[in-house]
This record gives sequence, structure tokens and C-alpha cells, in this order.
Amino acid sequence: MSFGSADHKLIKACKNGDNQAQRELYDLFAPKMMVIALRYSKAVPEAEDILQDAFVKVFQKIGSLKHHDKLGGWIKRIVINTALNQNRSKLYMFPMSQVEENTLSGENEVNLSEIHFQELLKMIQALPVGCQIIFNLYAIEGYSHSEIAKKLDISSGTCKSQYSRAKKILRQKLKEFENVNYGAV
Repeated sequence: MSFGSADHKLIKACKNGDNQAQRELYDLFAPKMMVIALRYSKAVPEAEDILQDAFVKVFQKIGSLKHHDKLGGWIKRIVINTALNQNRSKLYMFPMSQVEENTLSGENEVNLSEIHFQELLKMIQALPVGCQIIFNLYAIEGYSHSEIAKKLDISSGTCKSQYSRAKKILRQKLKEFENVNYGAV
């Protein structure tokens, strides 16, 4: 998303605490950020809480934004970090441990082209919290296992095994979905 002079005025107005400008910025970015919040939550109300908390931080910290052209990425990082912070307590309640590496052969591959985004989102939301967070950070956000391990204060091996577990669970859910909706393959 490129920003013109009107967008720079919007950011400046937000920095000055203009409520109308803040609402406009929220309306501009909230739909995309809600998708991210949903991936890190178990339900819509939880995602809404993440989004609300994230935008409070956005408006509190917008004065520190130096590069207006990177606003979208900056907001996205705030949403992800807010989601991680809200999930951090769950990670300690349900600690992650290394799980046995299970590699599935090519015969277990599933065709994703027929699955609607909402169905995939539900499957990701149904993952155990640790698997869900690591799957999102690695497979969708593009963080490395070592970056995730550092961010979550876990070992790289635990990160890799949780990602492997997430893939295994998702493959099983995708197979079940395919069997229910398209008959046994």
C-alpha cells in the first residue's frame, strides 16, 4: 500500500491525537489485521480483543513511526506481538514439549484448492495453542525456527517439533474434510 500526501496527513493527524483520523486509519487497516488476529486466536471475540489492544498500542506509539511507507508492516507486527503476548500465558499453562518427528509421505497430500479460507482458518484455530502460534509464525509470517524460538523463549528443537505436529494435525483435518465433503479419496 503506497501512501500519498493525504495519507501522510492522516498519519500526522493520528500522531496529534485526532479521533476522526484514528478512526479512518482503523477502518483502513482493521479488516486485514482482523484476519491476522483470527489466526492467532481460538474465536472471534478473542481476535477482536487482540485487534482492539493492538490498535490502542498503534495509537499510543504512532508518534515513534519514522517511515510512513512502512505503516502496514508496522501495524502488522504490533498485531502479531499483541497476539503473542495474549497467548503467552496459555503457553505457560500448556507448555510446549518436543514431540516425535512424524514425516508423512506424498500419498497423504491433500488438495487445498477446493477448501474455503474459512474452513482453513477453523482448522488453524483448532490447533493446540503452541502449534497454532508456531505454525502461524513459521508457515505464514515467514519467521525462522531460531527467530521463533528466541521470541517464545523455547528451544529450536521444540519449535521444529511443534511445527511438525501442527502440520500432522492439519493434514489429518484436511483429509477428514476432504472425505466428508468429497467422499473417500
